Amino acid sequence: MISILFLLLAPFLLGYLAGSIPFGLLLARATGLGDIRTIGSGNIGATNVLRTGGKTLGAATLLLDALKGLIPVLITVQFGQNAAVCAAAGAVLGHMFPVWLRFRGGKGMATFLGVVWGLSWPAGAIACAAWLLVAVLFRFSSLATLVSAAVAAIASWILIDRRAAMVLTLLMALIWVRHHQNIARLLAGAEPKIGATSAG
Repeated sequence: MISILFLLLAPFLLGYLAGSIPFGLLLARATGLGDIRTIGSGNIGATNVLRTGGKTLGAATLLLDALKGLIPVLITVQFGQNAAVCAAAGAVLGHMFPVWLRFRGGKGMATFLGVVWGLSWPAGAIACAAWLLVAVLFRFSSLATLVSAAVAAIASWILIDRRAAMVLTLLMALIWVRHHQNIARLLAGAEPKIGATSAG
């Protein structure tokens, strides 16, 4: 029993610690942008970094946030699928609720995509394709995120096992909750489009 708990708790903690690294905040400070939490939307994720710090900084944040989801999953999958799923959950929750920032983190999408890639690259590819398609057609990053998260969850039921699909579906729902302000602005027609300087 103790060994089983360890095999689940240890991957979760590894994922959480990796996920809780606030790359957006660290990169913004390192490049002289200041505290990203006081700029734009106040979010530490790639979208706010992109809007306030430019394309290069935003792309770097996106990549690093995705990798901190992907790498723990790839490490822990060596100990079984259940361990990888626990690491996936820990990484996304770590990004959203990092202990270093008093549990006030980002919205989790880049890290979510990273863990989906780690659990099933076809599901990850489908989710990324959905994001790009919606972003190109409608020019709303938040809408692309919401659709992509839902597509990833649906794909996981087909391409991954049931336990992974359940966890990813719950994480998808949490991502939607974290985007409640964006959803309200989308419905009101007030959400800024990709390339706009105003942040949300």
